[in-house]
Amino acid sequence: MFEPWGVLVILIICPLLGGLPLITWIAYALTGKQLSQVGTRNISVSAAFYHGGKFVGILAVLSEAFKGIAAVFFTRLFFPEGSFWELIALIALVIGRYWIGRGAGTTNVVWGFVVHDPLVAMFVSFFAGISFTILPSKQAVKYGVLLLFPLFVAILHLSDIPRMLAAVALAGLMAWIYAKIPDDMNLPVQEAQTESQAMLEFLRGNRAMVSLDEELDAAIVGEKAATLSQIKRWGYPVPKGWVLAPIDDPKVLTEFLQPSELSPLVVRSSAIGEDSENSSAAGQYETVLNVTSPEALQQAIAQVQASYNHPSAVQYRRDRGSSDTAMAVLIQQQVQSVYSGVAFSRDPITQQGDAIIIEALPGSPTQIVSGKVTPEQYRAFVVETEKSSSVQLEGEGRVPQALIKQVAYLAYRLEKRYHGTPQDIEWSYDGQTLWVLQSRPITTLLPIWTRKIAAEVIPGVIHPLTWSINRPLTCGVWGEFFTLVLGDRALGLDFNETATLHYSRAYFNASLLGNIFLRMGLPPESLEFLTRGAKLSKPSLQSTWENLPGLGRLLKRELNLEKDFKQDYHQRFIPGLSQLAQENVDNLEPAKLLIRIDFILELLRHGTYYSILAPLSAALRQAIFRVKDGQIDNSVTPEVAALRSLSAIATDAKQVLLEFEPQQVFEQLKQTPEGEKILREFDELLQDYGYLSEVGTDISVPTWRENPQMIKQMFVQLMQGNEPQAGAKDAINSIFAGKRKRSFVQRRVDIKGRVTEVYSRLLAELRWSFVALEKIWLKSGLLQKTGDIFFLNFDEVRRLVEGDDSRLIEELDKLVESRRSQFVQDSEFIQIPLLVYGNTPPHPLAPSALYSDQILQGIGASHGQAEGRVKVLRNLQDVPEIDRDTILVVPYTDSGWAPLLLRAGGLIAEVGGRLSHGAIVAREYGIPAVMDVRGATWLLQDGQRVRIDGSRGIVELSNDLRPE
Repeated sequence: MFEPWGVLVILIICPLLGGLPLITWIAYALTGKQLSQVGTRNISVSAAFYHGGKFVGILAVLSEAFKGIAAVFFTRLFFPEGSFWELIALIALVIGRYWIGRGAGTTNVVWGFVVHDPLVAMFVSFFAGISFTILPSKQAVKYGVLLLFPLFVAILHLSDIPRMLAAVALAGLMAWIYAKIPDDMNLPVQEAQTESQAMLEFLRGNRAMVSLDEELDAAIVGEKAATLSQIKRWGYPVPKGWVLAPIDDPKVLTEFLQPSELSPLVVRSSAIGEDSENSSAAGQYETVLNVTSPEALQQAIAQVQASYNHPSAVQYRRDRGSSDTAMAVLIQQQVQSVYSGVAFSRDPITQQGDAIIIEALPGSPTQIVSGKVTPEQYRAFVVETEKSSSVQLEGEGRVPQALIKQVAYLAYRLEKRYHGTPQDIEWSYDGQTLWVLQSRPITTLLPIWTRKIAAEVIPGVIHPLTWSINRPLTCGVWGEFFTLVLGDRALGLDFNETATLHYSRAYFNASLLGNIFLRMGLPPESLEFLTRGAKLSKPSLQSTWENLPGLGRLLKRELNLEKDFKQDYHQRFIPGLSQLAQENVDNLEPAKLLIRIDFILELLRHGTYYSILAPLSAALRQAIFRVKDGQIDNSVTPEVAALRSLSAIATDAKQVLLEFEPQQVFEQLKQTPEGEKILREFDELLQDYGYLSEVGTDISVPTWRENPQMIKQMFVQLMQGNEPQAGAKDAINSIFAGKRKRSFVQRRVDIKGRVTEVYSRLLAELRWSFVALEKIWLKSGLLQKTGDIFFLNFDEVRRLVEGDDSRLIEELDKLVESRRSQFVQDSEFIQIPLLVYGNTPPHPLAPSALYSDQILQGIGASHGQAEGRVKVLRNLQDVPEIDRDTILVVPYTDSGWAPLLLRAGGLIAEVGGRLSHGAIVAREYGIPAVMDVRGATWLLQDGQRVRIDGSRGIVELSNDLRPE
């Protein structure tokens, strides 16, 4: 039993030992530098020499040598000396060194192998030393050693097969790591610590020629070259090319390349920082075409390098706030262009819609990018489904339509490859192949703001007061989650930039969230996956491993969610809500109301944590355990419970009033004892659920307690309506009858429901406190109209209560009126773009949602099909008559919309996903629903006949397109 335990201990202890960040601690303690944030971001011995100097480097060597030696001696506690298990221990050590410690593990292996097999180590060192002084390429020496040491192990230990296999495995692992990890020796020697430069120059030696076939580091060769190498490795056609790093001597490359009239080259800039998300540097640096001789190649390289210091380029970097770095040079085979041009995967002018903009002409692409020739312009739309894809094209010219469609699809795919970041693509066609010459982010369209998730969190048009409270609460909790995982790597991130308002609507920063998720080792679509069920791309295994401790801390929070919430529920939320319920806000002075508001906000800070984690936890568990939506009981959710109670009361009322006038229902119920009982039950429902509102997260919206008219209308409609269809009735019975077996998913859904109740109650108390404060200010004349307080932000409210800002008081009327006017203007925008590119969005335009003349595409949220007449409902001010022939078309769904679905035949929503309120209720009542149909309230008209398919997520317009 001793040896098996030894294997287990070795495989656990050695990776942890390898990942122990000794070099990080040494460098930070002696220099204050974080090696993970400079240079190649490797935590290596060479990085310690480079950034910390000789003393730091020597300590780094000693620390890593200690790890390798310790691993071997540790193994000998369990196994005989010289056992192949010592090599297994080194393999485990290197894995931990790479995945956790962000280093190659060379020093660990060298010293560990010296202790394991001194004889083999001596032979390898002898031949390596000779090779190091003879061979021009130190890269060849490094890989040569990896061939030598398993060879010598095989020669000296021919009968020890496990030992030979372990040596081969260790050599293979090291070779793989060398190919994956950037080499610090490639960094500019002149930027290293002074005392390390000579040693690094010697160790670096002559570099082998670097081509676009390799994985390149943008920090060394620039974004342009690194991006093209990545695109080439993805399988897209990129002309063959080589890269000259800023520190490279061009002699080797110019001697190797032999340009001629028949095989011309193009020499291009690839400056550090060029073609990045922060700056494109478009047209700032030289490009030299038609290089046809070695002499011309040398001159072209010098010309491109010199362009880095052109006055216009220097001024551009200053204007963009970019630091001066260095110029790498990219040399490629020149494409003999038949047609060429540029493509924007998103329209950089309108900044909206799904149009791909293509400019093209016969001949070289330099005609277009120079701006001296007016190219042909095309607009294309790519429609892609699970089974097929097609391209719709607008525009005609001399360039073949089939080629333009191919370019459009190329732009579409590259944007998807870069996680939705709009791309500016330069392309060329030689008569056979469509070549990618360049792809860079469209900097004017960054960051990308998404309405997809934000519309679920806080839908509708948002008042300043609501936003000033919700934004810090939401962004603060997200920041807490991100910091929990990222640790020190979260430093410098401004989590207040996670969300913003455009057109008085909430948007989340998709660019920032995607970047954060990548840092966390998660796909950039993670948030959308958790909230809307989107497909995930494959995460980076290395990044995931690096963040494993932080992800473990986040997992611990998820596992403790139920326990933590129950504790806070009994010790914090229930006592707090009881205290608030006992206070009469109408009797409080402004100062005490402010104290009450601060108390509620403190509770909301804790509640926001659960309001974000609980839904994400439920969605994640549902995906992991593959629990179908129909198997989940949402009856704990307040709006679902309220609808159930309202339906039950309406059923009883129909038995009391066999005949009734819709406008006189409540008066008629007063006339009998049975009717009086039903009215008491209705009042109790209002008392129990009066904290709910049309938009639960918006405190500017009146609650049911303040405005019960909508619930009364729903009650009357339920009395008027027929019984729910059979499937829906069965669904209701299965959901609301008895106790369902609790599962991992169901427990999280129940917690989500209780969290929603607590959070909604707190928001209602917050609203009632502000309304009470507004009444005082209306009476004193400080405010003029009901609702004015919601056009202030919370900081302004606080300053007004404290009374120490006379300027604010003087300008208050103008400030409120200006914001009210902007709010009204924004409210009139019917069609709001799903995505906003950049920080200065234009006015909303008509979207490109109509993929064909007859079909709108969305997200299938509730199974089934239905055909009926459209009823566009943009708010809940006037609830229309609804029956099974009605297909409701709404901008979003929240708790206030849910009761309408009881009688509707189907639902179409502009935003939302499978987990939105409307989708949940639609599934429970067996009503087909399609969410995320962009432009639905704008494209569809009242009375228009449509057919919806909630399984496929499509809306089909029938031949009868005329409104009734």
